[in-house]
Parts: sequence; C-alpha cells; structure tokens
Amino acid sequence: MTNERAPTSPLLTPSALTRLAREVLESNLANVWIEGELTNVSRPASGHLYFTLKDAGAQVRCAMFKPRSTWLPFKPADGLKVLARGRVSLYEARGEFQLIIEHMEQSGEGALRLAFEQLKTRLAAEGLFAESNKRPIPAMPQRIGIITSATGAALHDVLHVLGRRFPLIEVELLPTPVQGKEAPPAIIAMLDATARARRHDVLLLTRGGGSLEDLWAFNDEGVARAIARNPIPLVSAIGHEVDFSISDLVADLRAATPSAAAELLVPDAREINRRLQHDLGRLHQRMRRLLQAASQRNDHLLARLSQQRPQTRLDRGHQRLAQAQARMARLAQHEFAERRSRLLNLQTRLHSQHPGTRLAFRRDTLRGFHRRLENAQGQRIERRRARMQALGASLHALSPLATLSRGYAILLDEHSQSLVRSVQQAPAGTQLRAVLADGRLRLRVETGD
Repeated sequence: MTNERAPTSPLLTPSALTRLAREVLESNLANVWIEGELTNVSRPASGHLYFTLKDAGAQVRCAMFKPRSTWLPFKPADGLKVLARGRVSLYEARGEFQLIIEHMEQSGEGALRLAFEQLKTRLAAEGLFAESNKRPIPAMPQRIGIITSATGAALHDVLHVLGRRFPLIEVELLPTPVQGKEAPPAIIAMLDATARARRHDVLLLTRGGGSLEDLWAFNDEGVARAIARNPIPLVSAIGHEVDFSISDLVADLRAATPSAAAELLVPDAREINRRLQHDLGRLHQRMRRLLQAASQRNDHLLARLSQQRPQTRLDRGHQRLAQAQARMARLAQHEFAERRSRLLNLQTRLHSQHPGTRLAFRRDTLRGFHRRLENAQGQRIERRRARMQALGASLHALSPLATLSRGYAILLDEHSQSLVRSVQQAPAGTQLRAVLADGRLRLRVETGD
C-alpha cells in the first residue's frame, strides 16, 4: 500500500466549485450579445422559457425567466434565428454552463437595431447631437429646399400644407432616392451641393413611413455627418411619429411627420393677415391719439399766446402751428397710405394664389378637353358607321339570298335535309324541297335525265 501526498491546493466540494465557477462567469461575462438558431424550445407551466441557441459549430443552453419571457413580441419556435442579450451563468444542480437571457428579438431587424444603438452612442459621444450645435430655424424663410423622392407621398403632403399655409413661399425640390443602397450617397451628395450653393434659407429632409430596413438610409453615418457639416438649418421628418432615425437626432429640428414639418417651416398666411389688420387698427388708434395730443398742445399754446398778447409772437405761433399741423397731417396720410398700399398688395398676391382662382382656371381647361373628347368620339363613331355600311353591302353581295333573288333555287332532300348538288342524289320518286327567294316548294322527281 502506497502513501499518496496530501493535496497542496484548497480542498473544494462540488457545490463550492460550481458556486465559484458561477461567480467567475457572472462577474466577467455579465452582458453579452449572441446570435443563433433556436432549438429544443420549451415553455413549462411555470411560464419560464428554456431553449438552446446553436450555430454550425456549437450550442449553448439558455433560460429566460418570467416576466421577461412573457414580454416577447414573437412566439419562439425551433429553427427561428434570434438575437439575444444576457449574462453567462452556471446551473449548479447539474454543473451546466448556460445563458440567462434578458432580451431577445428576431434576427435581421434586431441586428439593425443593434447597429443603430451602437452608431447612436458613438455619434453622441462625439457631440453630433448636442443642443449647442443646433441652428435656429428661420421664422419666415423665402426659399425652402426639400430633399426627398420626387414620387413619394411625403412630398405631396408637404406641398399641400405649404400651399395651404403660405402660398407665397418658394419651394425647390431636390430629388434623391430615399431607400436602398443608392440612397445614402445620393443624399450626401445633395446635402453637400446645397452647402456649396447656399441658395436656401432652410432644408427639409423627409420621407414617408416604412420598416426599419426601409428607413435605414437615414441611419447612415455619412448622412449624419453631412447634416452636421451643412451650414444651412435643416429639419428632419422621417417616417411616422413613432419612427426615430439618426438624421432626426443630428438635424436642427425633428418633426414627427412630413406634414408636421411643413407646419413648422412656414407661418400661417391667414394669421399674418389677421396680425396686419390688428396692427393697422393700432396704427389708426395711435395716429388719432397723436393728433389729439397735438391738438391739446396747440390749444395750450394758443392759451399762453392769448395771455401774453404780443401780436407778433402770436402771429408767428399761429404760423408755426399751421405748419406743424400740415406736416403732421401729411405724415399721417403718407404713413396710412403706405400701410394701406402694402396691405392691398399682400391681399392681391394672396388672392392670385387662392385655390378658388386656380380651380376656376383648371375647370375651364377641363371643359376644353371635354369638348375635344366629344368631337373626337363623334368623328370616330361616324367613321365606324360608314365602315359598317360598306361591310354590310359587301356581305349582302356575297349572300345566298342575293343569288336567290336573281331566280335561282336551292334544292334540299325532304327527309335528310341535305343539299342536292347532283342528279345522282335525286333518283325518280325522291321528295325534294326547293328554297326560293320568297318561300319554299315541295317537289317530287318524276324521271331523271
């Protein structure tokens, strides 16, 4: 019997060893992302979710406990590819390595969301989203550049709102693709071109709603940096209200929808008209108060002059008073006329852009097209009628009825109703039926030649 040496390292029990291994794993791998295929999916009565994530070379046992397992937006099933986040642990009872999953989503869009969050974090650290970099949007721009697809619904919504709120605004479409691989370089090129041209007071970058993949062009890092270096104030309106993109974060102002962006970009012409009317009323009131104050001062001066009684000073005072009154009246009339002229000019320009005026013009154009269509249809019907008459005449000329009218007859066998073309088909005693132009005759063959 041999004597074995006593162990030099601390003696551990299986429970202590597995507990130590679990602590090491959980402290060093507390938050990991993993992508793989679901297999062995099981959801017992407890509501917890147990499954295995595998790829071509390995597999990992996973557990997702309530309530997180009940929050999943999809139903886990074998064969489904997922993207999961969790912490590495050890199931001590069986000594098995496993992942405790805290978040899981279907692969594909989940990968895009991960890329979105990573880019968002990196650009935020660089200061691209800082409020100090945001430029103010002009209250009343003269020219707006719209960077979007020329065929998208977003452009129609924006133009409709701009036309309704402020028809005098100058709008320039800067067409670019807004989806697909060609979209980011095209948007970057257009943003850089506007920065060089400096033609616009404000830019609107917009498109309609869609999936995260559809909107991915606006999560491109190059697009974000092109927005940041563009000196022109930019409003971003990407997708619907719930959609959020990197472009929204970098832009000087984010709008929930394209229509909302148009509302933010221009003032309401009707509100401006109301303000002008209000200012005109205030101007009239102020001019009346000024005239009343001047009249009171003049009355006071007249009283002082009448008390002093020097005729010369009184005459000079009257002369200065008349000149001052005339000058004030001219100034008041000139100011009133100028304000009224400006107001009438604005009203005329607004009326020329009124939807009713433009609708009447389009209605007259439509009536002209309608008359041309009716004339063209009438001419076509006449040509078709003449052709039908010619074809009818040709058909009648070839009809057997026309031949019968010239004295010919058609012979039919009375029993078989077949056409008799030869005397051999009608031996003596055969019953025949003769078809003439105006009726039929029954015949019987007596003899044959």
